[in-house]
Amino acid sequence: MQTATISNANSSAGPNRPFGELSNRVAQMFPVLTPAQVARIAAFGQEMRYPAGHVLYDQGDTHLPFFVVLEGQIDVVYARPGGIEELITTLGEHQFTGEVTLLTDRRSFVQVRAKTDVRVIRVEQPRLRAIVQTESELSELLMRAFILRRVALLSSGYGDSVIIGSRNSAATLRLQAFFARNGQPVQYLDVERDAVVQELLDRFHVSVDDIPLVIVCRRGCVLRNPTETQVADCLGFNANVQMESIRDVVICGSGPGGLAAAVYGASEGLDVLVIESTAPGGQAASSSKIENYLGFPTGISGQALAGRAFTQAEKFGAQIVVARSAVRIDCGHPIIQIDLGGGDIVRTRALIIATGAEYKKLDLPELSRFEGVGVYYAATYVEAQRCGDNEVVIVGGGNSAGQAATFLARSCKHVHMLIRGPDLAASMSRYLVRRIEETPNITLRKRTRIVGLHGKEHLEQVTWRDDATGETSTHPIRHLFTMAGASPNTRWLHGCVMTDAKGFVCSGADLTHEMLLEAHWPLERAPLLFETSRPHIFAVGDVRANSVKRVASAVGEGSVCIQLVHRILTE
Repeated sequence: MQTATISNANSSAGPNRPFGELSNRVAQMFPVLTPAQVARIAAFGQEMRYPAGHVLYDQGDTHLPFFVVLEGQIDVVYARPGGIEELITTLGEHQFTGEVTLLTDRRSFVQVRAKTDVRVIRVEQPRLRAIVQTESELSELLMRAFILRRVALLSSGYGDSVIIGSRNSAATLRLQAFFARNGQPVQYLDVERDAVVQELLDRFHVSVDDIPLVIVCRRGCVLRNPTETQVADCLGFNANVQMESIRDVVICGSGPGGLAAAVYGASEGLDVLVIESTAPGGQAASSSKIENYLGFPTGISGQALAGRAFTQAEKFGAQIVVARSAVRIDCGHPIIQIDLGGGDIVRTRALIIATGAEYKKLDLPELSRFEGVGVYYAATYVEAQRCGDNEVVIVGGGNSAGQAATFLARSCKHVHMLIRGPDLAASMSRYLVRRIEETPNITLRKRTRIVGLHGKEHLEQVTWRDDATGETSTHPIRHLFTMAGASPNTRWLHGCVMTDAKGFVCSGADLTHEMLLEAHWPLERAPLLFETSRPHIFAVGDVRANSVKRVASAVGEGSVCIQLVHRILTE
């Protein structure tokens, strides 16, 4: 087997590996523990000895132990398809193994083996979680290293999965976004651009007609145009989640509100299960940068914020089911039952609805033909790569649209921003308005709307109308981002709770006496803040009627809601 040496600055195995933007944080990725820190970890594990060459855990394994080196050296190795090994780093005395996989209990992306005879402290996963929950200093050090190591794996493509697809395929974009938003390393190969594609197709006995393909090499999975659920099952995302137990609280949706509820609930000892249809972060994860969220003066991407919150929830013991959706709810019993389809039903004493909202779709007959192949509802690096340096159109005047405009303006030739109203002041933060005004390759087109989309397999032209002048014009633009309006994700509730005329869930003081009579409210007390027309069912974030559509507001609602859950669990 061939081996390529790729190391970091703390490694004794060879030259420094350039980790891109993380190059100056290698010491935090691979820190050396103090003797006192090692002694505290030793109380949670047991001392073990292994001979040189022994595999402590292999690529693709689950239930991974955590190791601290006392004597000797450990190699962390990645094996690419085809048998070429890459040495990521060599860990020496008082360094440790692992990344966020240790908290999620998913499959390892690397092999960890003894380079020399080694003496180590071995800590099993439940005891590692006890360390990060109870040892403040160690928790900060370990969590920082785990997160940075995952970012390095993502930037280096150290995954076990390959997507073979086309830039002209909506399904390809869907799968790329699923991997990216779930923090899952993947290699992408394009049938029109990468010469190695035919060799892989022949090896796995598939054809170009089957694309997009997801190949998970070591598991032998070859998935033809799979759903997100099929990919999650193949990767083992939810393999260790117990569906049978009755939970203290189930949270449907893992946007900022749902993740906040998960973090606070799990950290306060509740048995928490989160159900997420696609990936953590909700609509906020599609924001390239959030600059007005408290505590991040330089801003943070929605995906990074969601990833950190997800890891934080896992740290405290919340379980998160990914790529599964609630399809219906039975709220006529003291124990609430949520049907996930496929025979899976989860039961809970309390439910938090945090399924958020999605952007409204343009009322154009040809829209569906171009979704994913020219029409997008998120502006992340995945979509930006498709746009290249071309002109783009953004429909919408809210903060998300403003963030998308300034983000895309960095790489695109020109950004046309279309709004229905006379200005941005009523719907967008002032700092974003100023930035748009001062960016030369952004043109704000007021009182303008899209009236036509044109193209064959991909969007090729966009027609818009200036309602102030009545002028209609067509432009050779292949990429359109629509970020206007909001439709709540409440179809799965099937009338279980009261909603307003637009479908948003009514709660707390918004529930009138007449609504409660119609819903047959059974308790003497009034609904609590965020409680719906059904006792023990709450709503937070964008899905809630009259909510403030801001990340900070959703986080606040999710955290406060947990205090109400504690209260109703004693009823």
